[in-house]
Amino acid sequence: MNTTAVTHVQAFLVVARLRSFSAAARELGVSRSAVSQSVRQLEERLHAALLTRTTRSVSLTDAGRRLVEAAAPALGQLLSALNEIGAQPGEPIGRLRITVPRAAIPFVIAPVLPAFRERHPRIEVEVAIDDRLVDIVEEGYDAGVRLSEAIERDMVQVRLTDPFRFVIVGAPSYLARHGAPERPQDLLRHECITFRSQTTGALYAWELERGRKTWRVPVRGGVVVANDAELIISLAEQGLGLAYTFEPMVLEQLRTGTLRRVLEPYSPTVPGYFLYFPHRAQRSAPLRLFVEAAKELAVRRLKEA
Repeated sequence: MNTTAVTHVQAFLVVARLRSFSAAARELGVSRSAVSQSVRQLEERLHAALLTRTTRSVSLTDAGRRLVEAAAPALGQLLSALNEIGAQPGEPIGRLRITVPRAAIPFVIAPVLPAFRERHPRIEVEVAIDDRLVDIVEEGYDAGVRLSEAIERDMVQVRLTDPFRFVIVGAPSYLARHGAPERPQDLLRHECITFRSQTTGALYAWELERGRKTWRVPVRGGVVVANDAELIISLAEQGLGLAYTFEPMVLEQLRTGTLRRVLEPYSPTVPGYFLYFPHRAQRSAPLRLFVEAAKELAVRRLKEA
């Protein structure tokens, strides 16, 4: 297979994984038309349609699925072999794809990635920010980061943070105007900055607990934020309403007084963020090294706490 054919196959595999020509073009750093042309030329060479295209979606044909199953492992081995030629003896190389929720970036990716890249410069790390529940096997990720309750039980889990609380916070200006809620049901009478589940699209009901009793309060408000926790916190600081967030994100605001906790006795505690991956993925050297770096950071944080 010549270099052009390899380029065409690589473009097709990225489109097949992302189900999007535009997203594939961004990842590959080329134009959308270049990706489309590569796939079209590959289809012409094979005399088979590999993708079904509509104005809204891209899906694999049977021939496309067979090519993904056959070509993806082979291309990965080829690219690894090419990288190895320029690597020093014993130097780890490869690629690592991780899916991470936006809120976890400052706590579990930003602290680990600089040290990891300094130690292993030949390992390429791709971080996809996504707040929905992701099937990492189906979507081609090596690992993911999520709260433990969102992880399937057959996955290997590595703790990245201590347990933490979800808290409800409001600005002093908002509380001065509307007062502070004293019971979970009081939230129904308050302006709450709501957000949607990236998996279901439904407005998220705020979860509270006290002792063995739990509540899911269907709060409402005039502002709905899709998936940006920092924007929610900023709007709460400006007095637009109450916000529901995990406590580590607002420690500075609580310290300076720009936000205050309300309903604190009802704040639920979650086990924290975990790195997770399938059992068979442990054979991957890039993932194994990233797990080691993440564990080291977790141990360091526990000692400093």
